[in-house]
Amino acid sequence: MALETILSSISAVNAKFIEHAQKHLDNLTKPQGSLGRLEEFAKQIVSITENSMPSLDKKVVFTFAGDHGVADEGVSAYPKAVTHQMVLNFMNGGAGINVLARHAGADVVVVDIGVDHDFAVEGLKPAPIVGGLFISRKIVSGTRNMRKGAAMTRDEAIKCIDVGIEMANGYAKRGYKIFGTGDMGIANTTPSSAIAAVMTGKSVEEITGRGTGINDDTWKIKVQVIKDAIALNRPNPSDPVDVLSKVGGAEIGGIAGLIIGAAANRIPVIIDGFISTAGALIAYSIEPNTKDYMFAAHMSQEVGHKTILEKIGLRPILDLDLRLGEGTGAALAILVIEAGLKIYKEMATFGEAGVSEKG
Repeated sequence: MALETILSSISAVNAKFIEHAQKHLDNLTKPQGSLGRLEEFAKQIVSITENSMPSLDKKVVFTFAGDHGVADEGVSAYPKAVTHQMVLNFMNGGAGINVLARHAGADVVVVDIGVDHDFAVEGLKPAPIVGGLFISRKIVSGTRNMRKGAAMTRDEAIKCIDVGIEMANGYAKRGYKIFGTGDMGIANTTPSSAIAAVMTGKSVEEITGRGTGINDDTWKIKVQVIKDAIALNRPNPSDPVDVLSKVGGAEIGGIAGLIIGAAANRIPVIIDGFISTAGALIAYSIEPNTKDYMFAAHMSQEVGHKTILEKIGLRPILDLDLRLGEGTGAALAILVIEAGLKIYKEMATFGEAGVSEKG
């Protein structure tokens, strides 16, 4: 299993590279620290890559797609069929992630890790299409209804993580320098909320949001469904794979694996919204050093997102009231991170500009 073999290669970032980057930033033609978090982002990129002048020339956002048996409980405003319909929209280049990834100069890779649909009907194959690249790594055809039993077996959950690791390893070899995470899966805020409740100790009510825009009555159903699933399956909060298998989702596992793989390959990874951050929490709980390689793209409107970010110790870059998923926030945050790196690499030093330093 990829997960077992890769964990030993993940370590915390080297503080010497942070110190080197800080000295360079302090010598640029500006008051020290005056560009705030842009400087923080540059330091983190330098320390992750262990390169004093890194490049982010090849960028990719992975949108993992999967269905959820718990959708049968009426927890979403949209029918399950929207998952596979949106995958087709991604491939035609018409979704929000396609637009924002183009704006960021990033490729989009759509990974079918658990969609309850046979895409061969539409002729989709693992080949470049208009909007991105479609990759079929189907572990399950939708998870099982977690209100009635475990969403996945432990083996399926590990295989989902392994898919994410495979994506990270493969795209690292292709020369990609920065990854973004994304998701597509109707009802996937329900397993994300369940993961958040189990692993943070917060009440289900505190961390359960409106997802696709459900009303009060549906929200109450959603809360009860999550409570029932947790009570029935009794996921172990000290065993993240157990939590993922019992109340998680295939795409959440794939995202966790991508983050683990990114850390092992010393590649920065931009975490999108609530669902992606649930995957990040799984990755962090498996290997805490993965945190050093993560950037939190934004603060989602989903109420549980802040709780998970605080649990990991991540501070979001943007706060734009986003709640779409797909990797849209990650694509936007890549632009800000790039801005920080360009300041670091392109701004003149005091000596180069002939500007006097402070006395």
